[in-house]
Amino acid sequence: MRGPRVREWWRELSGLVLPVDCAGCGAARVSVCPDCREALGGAGAGRVRPSPAPRGLPAVHAGAVYADAVREIVLAHKERGALPLAGPLGAALASAVLSLPSLSLSSLSGGAGGGAAGSGEVALVPVPSARHRTRARGHDPARRIALAASAGLRGKGVAARVVPVLGLCRRVADQAALGARERRENVAGALVAGPSGVRSAAGARIVVVDDLITTGATLAEAARALRAGGLRVVGGAVVAAPAESFVPAESFVRIRSTTRAGRKTCE
Repeated sequence: MRGPRVREWWRELSGLVLPVDCAGCGAARVSVCPDCREALGGAGAGRVRPSPAPRGLPAVHAGAVYADAVREIVLAHKERGALPLAGPLGAALASAVLSLPSLSLSSLSGGAGGGAAGSGEVALVPVPSARHRTRARGHDPARRIALAASAGLRGKGVAARVVPVLGLCRRVADQAALGARERRENVAGALVAGPSGVRSAAGARIVVVDDLITTGATLAEAARALRAGGLRVVGGAVVAAPAESFVPAESFVRIRSTTRAGRKTCE
């Protein structure tokens, strides 16, 4: 009888510690319901390109459309500290990485991502958060999602690891209220590739990663800093992007409700 009691106790404790409702649609007693998990499953992964695109932006792919349930899950993880959501968000990011033309399972399979970087290894380089933002949130969302994505990629036989190459060399303003040109000016020259990170990632295929893309200014600056450090950037990948930024010729994205019939949406 002890086993069932322990399991029941653990379920109750988990209900207190973990989200008891789906972070995407509010379904009861599950952190992410099957419908919302499917929305992050990578079926709609494809290339995205903001308009206008900043100079130096690499080919960027997203795993999902940033709307409805996906938006709620991203915000719950990023701003409300729902840390277990890094798993499904990492799955979306891994799908985005694999949808990059230069990174396919056939070309990447074989070996785990340990030790010195090789020509087949993929290094996920997260865009760094400002230290005060990390302290306020209690975690670094992009890095946590990248770690989940790399674990998922290794599970598919891809030699992938997270390498925190980038750092901020000056303070930047909060980007939320800034337009495209203001964002470019805000982050221009703000990132630098650290010597130890460059050595660790040397020879790997570099993918700069983040949770979202809006104007592309931050990803373009990250790619610039990595190239300045002598690294080979093969693309960028994000969890989600606005529907209008998907490139129709390369990604046929169908926006559909992630809630079951009759269920109230998150909006």
